[in-house]
This record gives sequence, C-alpha cells and structure tokens, in this order.
Amino acid sequence: MSFHHSACPHDCPSTCALEVEKLDARTIGRVRGARDNSYTAGVICSKVTRYAERIHHPARLMTPLKRRGARGGEFMPISWDAALDEVAEAFLRAEQRHGAEAVWPYFYAGTMGLVMRDGINRLRHAKRYSGQHSTICTTLAWNGYVAGTGRLAGVDPREMAESDVIVIWGTNAAATQINVMSHAVGARQQRGTQLVVIDTYRNATAKQADLFLCVKPGTDGALACAVMHVLFRDGHADWDYLDRYTDCPRELEAHLASRTPAWAEAICGVPVAQIEQFARLVGTKPRTFFRLGYGFARQRNGSVNMHAAASIAAVTGAWRHRGGGTFFNNGAIYHWNRTLIDGLDVRDPSVRLLDQSRIGAVLTNDAQALSGGPPVTAMLIQNTNPMSVAPDLNTVHRGFAREDLFVCVHEQFMTETAKVADIVLPATMFLEHDDLYQSGGQQHIHFGPRIIEPPGECRSNHEVICALAKRVGAEHRGFDMSARDIVDWTLRESGWGSVEELESRHWIDAQPSFEEAHFIHGFGHADKRYHFAADWQAPAPAAFGPTGGASAMPSLPDHWDVIENATDDQPFRLVTAPARQFLNSTFTETPTSRRRESRPTVMLHPDDARALGIEDGAKVELSNSRGRVRLHAELFEGLQRGVLVSESIWPNAAFEDGIGINALTGADPGAPTGGAAFHDNRVRITAR
Repeated sequence: MSFHHSACPHDCPSTCALEVEKLDARTIGRVRGARDNSYTAGVICSKVTRYAERIHHPARLMTPLKRRGARGGEFMPISWDAALDEVAEAFLRAEQRHGAEAVWPYFYAGTMGLVMRDGINRLRHAKRYSGQHSTICTTLAWNGYVAGTGRLAGVDPREMAESDVIVIWGTNAAATQINVMSHAVGARQQRGTQLVVIDTYRNATAKQADLFLCVKPGTDGALACAVMHVLFRDGHADWDYLDRYTDCPRELEAHLASRTPAWAEAICGVPVAQIEQFARLVGTKPRTFFRLGYGFARQRNGSVNMHAAASIAAVTGAWRHRGGGTFFNNGAIYHWNRTLIDGLDVRDPSVRLLDQSRIGAVLTNDAQALSGGPPVTAMLIQNTNPMSVAPDLNTVHRGFAREDLFVCVHEQFMTETAKVADIVLPATMFLEHDDLYQSGGQQHIHFGPRIIEPPGECRSNHEVICALAKRVGAEHRGFDMSARDIVDWTLRESGWGSVEELESRHWIDAQPSFEEAHFIHGFGHADKRYHFAADWQAPAPAAFGPTGGASAMPSLPDHWDVIENATDDQPFRLVTAPARQFLNSTFTETPTSRRRESRPTVMLHPDDARALGIEDGAKVELSNSRGRVRLHAELFEGLQRGVLVSESIWPNAAFEDGIGINALTGADPGAPTGGAAFHDNRVRITAR
C-alpha cells in the first residue's frame, strides 16, 4: 500500500493535484488532494474522493462488443483484432464511396489529458478526415475575454489571498471548481475579504456570498454596463490607468451615459440599489479579483457579456494591484508544441470543419452543417457522450438512428452513445495510462503516470488510435511512439524539461510573473492596450457565426438582445446548470452520485408555481419547439420569476420519456465563431 501522485483528468478548470492510494497492481483505495500543491492545497471535490467507486465499478466495459440486430439493441463479444478490422474496413469503405471527409472523428473532454484527449486529431489530420470545430463548451466565453485582453491568461488565482473583494461571476464554484471556493473562503477568514456572487440562481456558491446579484439568463452585459456607468459617474474610474492601458475610455464613458442602473434593472432584474452597492464596492476597493466562469459560454450573447464583465477591472484599474484584476483561463501560458499530439505537421487546412455542437444537423445531412460536402457515414467517438450531452437532442437521436451510419465508440461504460454504436471498445481510465495535463483554472503542468493495470481488455485512447492508423494507412511518427514518449517530446520541445524531471517534481508551476499576468507591460493586442472596442471580425472561423455574425455584434460593451426571450406561448427561460454530484454525464453511473442527486428536477419560483397550480414535487412537462421533457418540480425562491433551472445532466433513461434535458436546448451557433447556448432557452411549463 502506497500513495502516488497524479492529476484529476476531468472537465473542470481546477485540474487538482492528487495523491492516490495504490492497494495492489489493479486496485486503488483513497484519493486525496495533494497538500503541498499551492493551488489544490489538499482540497478536492467529493466526486473524485470517491473515485474507487468509479474505477472499480462492476458495470465497466471490459471487452470489445459488436452490435447484433437493430441499432440500440444487443451486443456480442468480439476480439480486439476483429473489432479494429471492422472499424478500419468501415472507414476505408466510407472513404472510397464519398472521400475521406465522410469519416468524422468526434471527441471532447471526457479526459483533459493532452495525449488521450487530442491524439485523435493526429489520425484525423493524417487521413484528412473531417475536422471538428470544438464549440460545445468554451468558445463564446473565450472570444469575449480575448476581445478585451488579447490573450487567454490573467491574474494568478492564488492572489485571491490578497484581495479585498472577490467577484465570482458565471460559475457555481462550490459545485464545479471547489478550489476557487477554498481560496475565496480562506481570504475571507484571513483578511475579511468580501465575496460577491453573480449568477442566475441562488446556488451553493451564492449561498456563501456577502452580496448575491441574481440576473436573468443572458443579461450579464446589461449589469456590467450599469456598473461601469456608476464607476464613471461617481469618480471611481482610474483615468490614469485608462489613458495608459486602454483604447477608447472616453468613447466608452459617453456610450455608457445612458446605461443607467434603472436601464439595467429593466433588463437583468437586479434592483438598482444592488447595482449601486456592487459598483460602489468595486469602485472603492480596486484590489478586486474578478473570477469569470463558463456560464458566459452558455448564452447566445455570451461573448458580448464576457467582454463587458471583463471590462470592469480595466475601468477601475484593478489590474494594477496584487489581488486585483480578472481571471478566466490560463490556456495561453503553456506555449505547447503540439505537433506530435495533434499531428499538426500533416494537417491540411483545406479540409472542412464540422461544428461539434451541430452534430444533430450534421448527422441528419443538413447541407449547411455539412459545409456543402459529403455526408458523414463513419465516426469514431472518444471522450464524449453526444446522445446525452449534445444540444438539440431529438435531432441528434434521429441522426444516430441512420442505418447507413457506422459508429465506433471507445468508452468506459455503456453510455447512451455506446448503445447506438456498431462497435464498442473498452477504454482505460486516467490511472491506467500515462498522460500530460495542463490547468485551465490555475497554472500547473502535471504528469499523470500509469499507476494500476487496466481491468479486462481495456485499452487507452492512444493505443486505439495507433492501431487504427496502421489499418487505414495513416502515417505519422506519433503512431509509433508510446504515450510517455509523446509526453516527453512535447515537454522538451515546449521548454518544460523531460518527463522524468516532471515525474520527480510531480508538477511544474508555470505561473508568469506579476508583470506579465497583470499585463503591466501591455495587453495581448498589437497596440498593447485593453480593448473596449472589440474587433469581433478577428476570430476565425467566422463562418460558424449566425446570419449577420460578427458584423451585427456591438463593438463597445452593451446588452446584445439576441437571446431566446420568453414569449406568451413560451413564457419561461430555462437554464440547464451543472449538477454538483455529476460532471456532464460523468459520475452519473456511480451509486453515491445518483443517490445524492435523487432525481431530475426543475426549480421554479413559488409565485410562478402558484399561478400555474404546480405543487412542490409535482410532475411537470417542459416543452418548446425542439422537444418536451417530463420531470419533477422543486419550488425555490432563489431565482427570478420567469426563470427555470434544471441541474443536469441526467441520463436519458432517468426521464419518463427516455429523453434528457438537452431535448430543449438549441444548437444554433452563437457569434462570432459558434458555440452552444445551453442556458438560453424559452420553454413552457405545465402540470402533468
């Protein structure tokens, strides 16, 4: 029995440093946070502390399977060689009939390990299979943040210990980024730091706030503009900073003259008094840390909202101060050479990109979604469960029902997507293979070594990609290397030393200096200034924006009213927020998580419930033009009237009609470069 260092692989910005108890060659015991890692500091979420429950789950896939009979029906065991041969034959057949773009490797963030997540791109590029525009999570928020700063980086999150005010905006950190809360609570205890939370409902994070601002979904930009209006009006704008570091502060001040707190209240529902209180707080305490979250990526106007919220710190000059400024994601600090991981040296930029979020439209042969190219007739799916997590779920289900579509799913459990596959391959979990991790929500690089042997016949993503490459004639040196060798090459070529050095140190603290993190020598744009005037034409590929796209977006911070506003027929706005015990569709298979979440519910305000004759716990139906879902009502005062919140993602089978909450969410792309608006849906609710 011994403890080994690793890193949490799941789709969470924290990327916690772990200590994993190894009981024998195939068994783990306790999982705990690494106490000597300065960000994790011994704190991890309850889901991961129970990881033995998941990795040793009796329902794990152990052997390759082949569909027998109708899609979604029975499977029979098959050997690895036979399974891989069938997949390769299907891919080659699709290529012969329609060209290489008929094959679509599809993946996302079931693991955040760079080799196991992104190595599928090496096969894609070597064979010129259809590309993937990854829009299902981050795109809208990234574009909004970078429109201001010019770089996807920001203040060291450990500086929260020196903040006078911490603003957590657009993320339920207590459920999805526990370390943010541990650092914020530590600052409150040590120096009396005040915590402000801005979200669409009084969630677990909001319940710990000194000030909670409850906004209507998709209206954060209006709130941010009103706050900046007050800052200019009341003399809290740092004009020395604005003149030195920003592009057009006087134009912004004039633009915001009409964006009063009363104007914002009519849009976002936050009372004028609260807007004034919040503005006064950040205006008088420039050592304010804005922790902006992925909630901004869930709205059609999310890029504009993120840009507006991020702009507040530039108006106050918070960036000047240790413990002040803004943080969203640290993706730009790692400067990876990803040639071996992704196969960038064989990438053909002329190959079409298919929008990941529009998988339903792609698989139902929508000509626009297919970019005018051939139909997708073969897929390899790793690290994601689109039959549950993708938007516009009814269309997705219709697409996967096609008998002319060949699907291979490489998975750990028999997910909804695995159930509609032709071939299912058993996958390793993170403690059963080597991989490299970077932290989005902090600043560490981790090596995750293979600690235990895989159960049954499970193979890693890298092994599957390399085996398929040989069968379909794909050539790249990365296919002849081990995962550890690719990690080592990537580290060395990126300036981070060797894998042996990283393994011995456990992690690398990659945090840039204060001057770089706070943009003291200038922001990431060519003129070195923070941009209040956003150039929405700059990101690419612009083709993935909606009609009008970037040209229709407001340049200066504003409320951009392109959300799905309520109507007389569909008078409620639905937010599909993350559940505390699940992580997307991961952990929905573990008994403790299922028991603690109980059942799918929808929160609604008691006054709305009374008007509709709905009692607490009653069965209700949510519906819109995309679909309908039945679940149970939960009366809750911690949201605005006209807003519904369903914490998800439950498996489809947990719902009475066998279809999950994403039957109600849209897949139309948000500007400027696409992105799914999971929290931006109008619906009706009726008693059942």
